[in-house]
Amino acid sequence: MQKTVLLTGSQGFTGRYVRAALEADGLKVVGLVKGNAAPGDFAGDLLDPASLRAIMAAVRPHYVIHLAAIAFVGHADMEAFYRVNLFGTLNLLEALQAEGAPVEKVLLSSSANIYGNPDVARISEDTPPAPINHYAVSKLAMEHMARTWANRLPLVITRPFNYTGVGQEPNFLIPKIVAHFKEKRPLIKLGNIDVVREFNDVRFVAAAYKGLLQNAPANSLFNLCSGQGHALQDVLALCEKLSGHKIKIEIDPAFVRANELRVLIGDAARLNAQLPDLPKIGLEQTLQWMLNAP
Repeated sequence: MQKTVLLTGSQGFTGRYVRAALEADGLKVVGLVKGNAAPGDFAGDLLDPASLRAIMAAVRPHYVIHLAAIAFVGHADMEAFYRVNLFGTLNLLEALQAEGAPVEKVLLSSSANIYGNPDVARISEDTPPAPINHYAVSKLAMEHMARTWANRLPLVITRPFNYTGVGQEPNFLIPKIVAHFKEKRPLIKLGNIDVVREFNDVRFVAAAYKGLLQNAPANSLFNLCSGQGHALQDVLALCEKLSGHKIKIEIDPAFVRANELRVLIGDAARLNAQLPDLPKIGLEQTLQWMLNAP
């Protein structure tokens, strides 16, 4: 019997890659999107419990991957982080249980931003959370809320570290940098450049979601990370090398966040133990892919 996955945010940047990975494994994917839905998918609003219940009754999913969220840290509407990321997730879980969907696993996407600025070289799942922005607080609140459902639904919580790839919105850092090099612009305005991050590949993240959905035990927690950090200057230097174009960097105070995370590198031991065959995609390979994309 073909299993059905309900994928929220299926038309988003990450959702498109996750969908492709799941369908390549023979799973039936039904997308839940806000707005116009493709044939076979459903349009619904996480803030409309009645529409969610109707969708759960129609789909009756075996698996759920919940990606839909407000994910841009600089989003202007602070309250929207909590409405969508916290209460939208609550509505989704309530609808699943109310309609008695035959759910075998629910994978919820949180964020590595919940860790804040811990004084450790590698952040493990046991590192105490200390969020420093509303996006991170909303995601941590979502995690705590979800755990109250642990005896009713088989949940897996993931904390993705930074990742990028073809199709990511240009208001995110790496696509912005890549676009400047592709267009041979003479100048780029950036905020804090003295930061170190993982810049993983969205295809790696999609493979991790697929693997955890199929293999992770219920009520488990995983960092989605590679453990490989890169200074922002390294990204700029690689783009210069790959494109053959040199660019001037200007620090724009408008882009400098007072509560910027300085270093965000994960400990991948738990993820690697659960999924030892995840693809290894280096930053240079990801940037080359993005620079070559039409």
